[in-house]
Amino acid sequence: MPLTTYSCVIVDDNEIDRLTALAHARQYPILDVVGVFELATAALPFLENRAVDVLLLDIDMPDLNGLELRMNLMKVPVCVFITSYPDYAADSFAVDAFDYLVKPIRRERFAHTMSRVESFFELTRKAQLFDLSLGADTIYIKDGHEQIKLNLHDIVYLEGLKDYTRIVTSTQQYTVLSSIGNLLQTKPFGSFLRIHRSYAVQRHYIDRVSAQQVHVQQFTLPVGRSYKSALNGIE
Repeated sequence: MPLTTYSCVIVDDNEIDRLTALAHARQYPILDVVGVFELATAALPFLENRAVDVLLLDIDMPDLNGLELRMNLMKVPVCVFITSYPDYAADSFAVDAFDYLVKPIRRERFAHTMSRVESFFELTRKAQLFDLSLGADTIYIKDGHEQIKLNLHDIVYLEGLKDYTRIVTSTQQYTVLSSIGNLLQTKPFGSFLRIHRSYAVQRHYIDRVSAQQVHVQQFTLPVGRSYKSALNGIE
C-alpha cells in the first residue's frame, strides 16, 4: 500500500529555528513539505491559494504573527505551533491548535506530535464509517452495516482529537464523529472524570495518580494542569 502523505508548510522568522523545524519534518515521510517561509505575510498568499494539511508555525513574527495567520487559515486541519514562549499556549488553543511545542524542539516530543498527526488523519477517515447512539447504560456504534453494542461500564477512557473522540475499552477502540466536550455533556458520560483537555476516564478504573499522570488499567494518561483539582482525594 502506498504511503499516505500530508502537505505541510513551515513558517518561522528565525533562520536556525526554521531549518531545525524543516530537519525534524524531513524525518517523517508522512509529511510533504511544500513551502518554507520566513514571514507569515509571505506565507498567507501561498496558503490562500493552496490547500494544505499541516501547518508548523512560529508565533512571535513581525507584521503578522502566527496566531493571526492561523485565524486566516482555520480550514487547515492541523496547526502545530512551535514557539519560544510557553505563555501563548492558551491563545493558541483558542485558534484550534493541534499541538504546542516549546523551542528548542526535542526529538521525542516532535515524534509524539507526528504520531498524533498520523492518528488524527487515520481517525478522520475511519470516523466517517461510524455513528453513535446513546442509551441509559449502553451506547451503540454503527460500523458500516453493523451495530456494535458497548456497555458504558466497559469504557475505560475517552480520548479527544479535535472533532473526533476515541472510545477505549480494555480490548477495543472505536472512533466517533463527536468532540469529547460534546460527549461529556450527555447524560451517559456524565460520570466520566475530565483529567486533561484531551482525556476523560471512569473514576472506578483509576489505579494510581501521580503528579502528571493517571494510571488506568494498562494505560497511562496525562493530567492537565487545570484539571488536577478534579483528582483531589484519589490516591
